[in-house]
Amino acid sequence: MLTIHTTLFWLSLFAVIFAVAGFMFARRHQDGIENFIVARNSQSSNATTLTLLATTMGTWVLFGPAETATWGGIAAIFGYALGTLAPNLVMIPLGRRIRSIMPSGHTLTEFVRARYGNSVYIFVLVIMLVYLFIGLSAGLTGIAQTVALIAPVPLWITASVVILSTLLYTIYGGLKVTIFTDRIQMFVILPFIILMLVLGWQATGGIAPTLAGLKEKAPQLLNPFDTNGVETGVTFFLAVCLTGLFYQGTWQRIFSAKDDTAVRNGFLISGLISFPIIVAFGLFGLAFVGLSLPGSSSTAMFSVVLDNAPYWLLVGMIVFGLALIMSSADSTISGFHSLFIVDLHRLFPALSHKKLVLTSRCLIVVISALALFVASKGYSILYLFLLSDLLCCAATFPVFFGFYNTRYQSYQALISIVGGLIAGLLYFPKPGGPIEFLFESFLLATFVPVGISLLLLLIPNNKRFDFSTITRSVKGIKAS
Repeated sequence: MLTIHTTLFWLSLFAVIFAVAGFMFARRHQDGIENFIVARNSQSSNATTLTLLATTMGTWVLFGPAETATWGGIAAIFGYALGTLAPNLVMIPLGRRIRSIMPSGHTLTEFVRARYGNSVYIFVLVIMLVYLFIGLSAGLTGIAQTVALIAPVPLWITASVVILSTLLYTIYGGLKVTIFTDRIQMFVILPFIILMLVLGWQATGGIAPTLAGLKEKAPQLLNPFDTNGVETGVTFFLAVCLTGLFYQGTWQRIFSAKDDTAVRNGFLISGLISFPIIVAFGLFGLAFVGLSLPGSSSTAMFSVVLDNAPYWLLVGMIVFGLALIMSSADSTISGFHSLFIVDLHRLFPALSHKKLVLTSRCLIVVISALALFVASKGYSILYLFLLSDLLCCAATFPVFFGFYNTRYQSYQALISIVGGLIAGLLYFPKPGGPIEFLFESFLLATFVPVGISLLLLLIPNNKRFDFSTITRSVKGIKAS
């Protein structure tokens, strides 16, 4: 382990480097409020690919896939990885669709409000804001715990350094600076991922010792058809995949892409790259079990790689962790910006752009302070994550079915969402209770709305929704 002072030096140094690079870029690119929140039609295929990868690769990749593997083995790993890949593939047609229907749009919530009215809109807005907050809190917790494995640095200090440095450039520069810093951070993240995999292979002595240990201690983890593994894999697939469709950072990048080709290439390539990365990081969990390593399953990767690690690797882990959290945290903060500014402009159309941005910044500072408090306590927020995932599962079919079907009505979407929530919550675990029926809960929350929606469509109805009304009603924020 490093000393506290040495760790804080490296942590602060690289946080400042990332922050200053972003801040200097932001100072040179003050292009108006539209670019601030969506950077509309400005990003090439390569830029879209890199920013999507950076947004996907948060600190959760250091913990989630490996821990999932210790629960459900091979099947759970592939369920998790497919849950990361699938939203990228689904977002290609959805992205093209929303760009054609709502070319001046900024957020998914704008479409939902215009398509379904206030009831469904408020529900979707709430789950998107809750998910952004939980993601920010989890990311700060993850980097704080990562640094604590390297040196006994108090969680609140690490979280404070990270959130302050990220806020420095993000609330000033908006989405365009976020995409710029994503590219810088990916030049740290991708090489370090390869390095971690090489070091992991060396530390475990190859695949043979892990396989031998698993066959003796936990052979079910190697069985891709193990019932528990399949249920875990399906649960994480639904949770990760469907929640990803409600992440505002992703919708911003739909509008920031230069054209439909950039949307297709960016989402496809980033998804295909992220899939093997998640699988590879999941294998650390199998190595943890097979080699009977000490520690917690949540830190399985660190147990494999950091045993007797040299000084340079410990410092490298600090830089790696910083790049992961800042690349996802700045996207989350930018997502808050877009949601706040769009709704503030709708509610207070006479408010100047300067006051819109200032109000949004104040709200984000308050939210960041709350996320910092959560991270400083080291709370496990898995339960809140799962609950927000369940809400997204219930909303997925009703929200996105309305992208295409003109007969689908607002009341049908609302009834379907409520039905899915009730069905899913019947089996959802109580706080602190066992999670044995999580699979059933997510399955019901996801598919009950499908059944209800299709049944309601059998009711005779000649009314059709005119998508051109969305094109006419959703406008860009004009210069003031």
